[in-house]
Amino acid sequence: MKEVDVAAYPFELQDIKSEKITAAQLDEMARLAALQNPKIPPYESLFSKIAMKYRSMGLNKMTLSESDYRNYILEEYTFLKRPVFIIDDTLYIGNAAKTTAAVAAALQNRK
Repeated sequence: MKEVDVAAYPFELQDIKSEKITAAQLDEMARLAALQNPKIPPYESLFSKIAMKYRSMGLNKMTLSESDYRNYILEEYTFLKRPVFIIDDTLYIGNAAKTTAAVAAALQNRK
């Protein structure tokens, strides 16, 4: 978020540690994810498999359904890949250099 200077733009920032993500918010992100890449299950694409609890809960040894991914994200904020940006109905997930560059470009196009 520092790399793209989010403070310079009118974002609605939500700290999901203190303000849990709602089912409606998650479902909207999944809808956008499905539109952008229909080949990848949307809730799985939002799920962070690098979260510490993923291994400690043994989830890495299970076959999870889309419903499972959704429920785990709603139960535990660390299972949502972060950060998440929604800019003009486009979803950007994670902090990979490619994603950060895409967010920066999308913001520049809004100026």
